[in-house]
Amino acid sequence: MLIEFRVANHRSLLEEQALTFEGVNSGDLKDSRLRYVEGHAAPLSTVAAIYGANASGKSNVLDAIDFMRRAVVLSFQMWHPSNGGHRTPFAWEKSEDSSLFETTFTHDGSKYQYGFSISDEAIEEEWLFIWVGEKKKLLFKRECGQYQFSEDLLGANEVVRDITRPNALFLSTAAQTNHPQLTPVFSWFDSFFFLGEDKNQISYRHKAFCDLDDIHFKNRLVNLLQIADIGITDIAKEGNSSSKIFIDRFHPLQPIRFQHQEGEKASWLNWREESEGTKTLVRLSPLLFRTLDFGAVMVIDELESSLHPLLALAIIKLFNGPKSNPKNAQLLFTTHYTNLLGEILGDVPLRRDQVWLTEKDRLGRSHLYPLTDFEPKASENLERGYLQGRYGAIPFIGDINWVQDGKAK
Repeated sequence: MLIEFRVANHRSLLEEQALTFEGVNSGDLKDSRLRYVEGHAAPLSTVAAIYGANASGKSNVLDAIDFMRRAVVLSFQMWHPSNGGHRTPFAWEKSEDSSLFETTFTHDGSKYQYGFSISDEAIEEEWLFIWVGEKKKLLFKRECGQYQFSEDLLGANEVVRDITRPNALFLSTAAQTNHPQLTPVFSWFDSFFFLGEDKNQISYRHKAFCDLDDIHFKNRLVNLLQIADIGITDIAKEGNSSSKIFIDRFHPLQPIRFQHQEGEKASWLNWREESEGTKTLVRLSPLLFRTLDFGAVMVIDELESSLHPLLALAIIKLFNGPKSNPKNAQLLFTTHYTNLLGEILGDVPLRRDQVWLTEKDRLGRSHLYPLTDFEPKASENLERGYLQGRYGAIPFIGDINWVQDGKAK
């Protein structure tokens, strides 16, 4: 499970920012939305939501996580030796400072801390720690081309070092040699599922498809659609279409039809006749199920894109529920859905320590902070407080009358 992520000097995130999944409310630790995992004493959350005005930096937090994932997975194989560090530093201030990316996480019963700093030219630093009991131990460290290896790090470390390019991560290189201790760390990053704002065109390295001949998958999909309460009671492929119907921009998932039940009357609609919300949920479903099955992390930018609030709520419930999420998969998303902060959809879907906010200052720097910094009272209406600007992270709307005048302000 992801415990903490840190980033500095990436897009609008100039100063170091941190996002944590640790639960901080000590009075309700029996809340099923908190999980205890081997290797970490504090309870962890399965969901985190980031709120903020447009262009406040919400998406840049997710982009930073995706950049780190791509650097781990692709830097050795895909980054051209002459193209430097591939980073996107803060744009408004010229700085020679490197960019920082660091995660703390648990995987297969072990707790790790991995990070690196990167300049326009190369990887400047890279490090990996592991906890043995309550003790934090270094496995390897790289600094300005010099390496330090722990005696506990078994494998062909020197061989990997010698073939690691200045602009490739040692961890990325080690995984290509099937390094026994580092490949599992690589695999944790490789298991991430990242979806941008346009979830109707999923172009991802993992194949995403509806296998309607797989009864278990079909039943899960039908159950998800029923939970979302959009009137669908069954799903089937059309005609002689393949049982494995791929879901990406090259295969638009059209040979599927849906049964709708209204009282005693049932009718079938084809893919083109369904709402965009239904299509988005169906397209998401293979990756949602895979994330839950693997206990992985899913990152979604703009959860509300084409989704009704109740559909977004259904996805959050999947991750928050211990029965639907027994392997402690995690969901991190950005959103403008304020009703997820209140009781209009029933019980408050999000814990207070699951809510994060972004705000941009006058110098164009984004700041990420938790809602719990404001110590809202238990009886406080979070949705009203957020919309009233009590916690920041909302746009300030000026006088709109001048827009019609066409005069510059």
